[in-house]
Amino acid sequence: MRALIAFDKFKHALTARAACAVAATTIRARYPDWEIDLCPLTDGGEGFCENLCLNLGESIAPFKVHGPRGELVVAPIGFVSPGMLTEATRLRIASDPQKALAVIGLASASGIELLRMDQRDPWHTTTFGTGELLRYAEDEKAGAILLGVGGSATNDLGLGALAALGCKFLDASGANIPVPTPATWARIQRIDRSATIKLPPLLIAGDVTNPLHGPTGAAATFGPQKGLQSADLSRLEEQSARMAALLCAACSQPLSLANTPGAGAAGGIAFGLMVAADAQLVSGFALVSDWFDLPARIAAADLVITGEGRFDATSLGGKGPGSLVRAAVRLGKAAYIFSGSIDVPAIPGVRTHAISPAGMPLVEALPRTAELLAVAINREL
Repeated sequence: MRALIAFDKFKHALTARAACAVAATTIRARYPDWEIDLCPLTDGGEGFCENLCLNLGESIAPFKVHGPRGELVVAPIGFVSPGMLTEATRLRIASDPQKALAVIGLASASGIELLRMDQRDPWHTTTFGTGELLRYAEDEKAGAILLGVGGSATNDLGLGALAALGCKFLDASGANIPVPTPATWARIQRIDRSATIKLPPLLIAGDVTNPLHGPTGAAATFGPQKGLQSADLSRLEEQSARMAALLCAACSQPLSLANTPGAGAAGGIAFGLMVAADAQLVSGFALVSDWFDLPARIAAADLVITGEGRFDATSLGGKGPGSLVRAAVRLGKAAYIFSGSIDVPAIPGVRTHAISPAGMPLVEALPRTAELLAVAINREL
């Protein structure tokens, strides 16, 4: 029996790599003759750089940057030799065959998990540190940059990142506002991008399809989980629309870019980098599938085991575990989903298992996630 174990993270509890390790240890203890293929997944959020680069045995370099509230954090950049990429990945990202690809995860510098609950407030969080990582990648002469944008703490349209890259945000007197968080936007009258450094080709990986504004936009959809109060939504939307117009005018780009599916990813950083740095959006799972050669690994497996912290409708909307089990079912493979909670109808050909016992409070379940996952796997396999 050959099992492909490919978990995404259990948020606030287990990384994707840790979840895969728990499953592998549990299965090996019970079925020592099984062949196990480990493939930690990533949706562009926490662990994006580490999962992609460590899978290839490539190096990761730490850099000191500013976190979402201005504190210093250490965040990684992976540098991947072109020869290590699958042919499908090279075609998807059109990487320079002579230069390394820099891999960056926004969450490592501007992620919500870097903040305590009482620190989460999109009026005061910034992507400045992500911009610093982009600048470091350019300094290291990367041939292209791949930026994963899940798990952000921000709703700043990427203006913080652009400030780190040299863009100026000027008030009525002409003074620069060095870190343009939404709390400062009302003071900004003009954007000067003349000193902004030019980045190598920049690709943004994610599976969010939200536009920048509106009822399905960045603030309305993701703002509440970042600390946005419902009473402040209309004010943030209004200020965001004004800043988007200023940025498009400064960069001679059409404001219609705000309606691009995915422009609202990570509080609109996808929009900001499309407008000011000619970034291109790529499907996160499609890229991960190419990177890990998932079609071949699924075909070689007898069963596929996956999961994440919560498996719900969004999981079936293009995210890793949902896409993985659909591919497995198409090939006639047995597929299992183990998640903290399951909130989808039955999926034909897939066995779903909520690992948290009914009635167990989340605050009790989270520190026991590894134990609960192992128990569920032992019980169901």
